[in-house]
Amino acid sequence: MSRVLFVGLDEGQVIARCLAEKVGISAIERLPGGGVRLVCMSSDGAARMARKLKPHLVDVTVTRERHRPATPLW
Repeated sequence: MSRVLFVGLDEGQVIARCLAEKVGISAIERLPGGGVRLVCMSSDGAARMARKLKPHLVDVTVTRERHRPATPLW
C-alpha cells in the first residue's frame, strides 16, 4: 500500500488527527486546489489514517505545486 493520502482537510486538522492516532508524518504539503498531500512514515499508519479519514479523502486527480524552477539557475 502507498504511504500517500490526498485529504480534503486543513493541514492543522490532519496533523491533529495523526497525533491522536500516533501515526508519524513523513511529509505534508498544501495543494493548490485545497486540501493536503499526506505522506505517512509507514504503510500501516497510512492504512489506519485512510480508515479514519475516509469521508475526507480526495478521489479526483490532484495537481501539486511545482517545487523546482522550470529552467536551470546557472
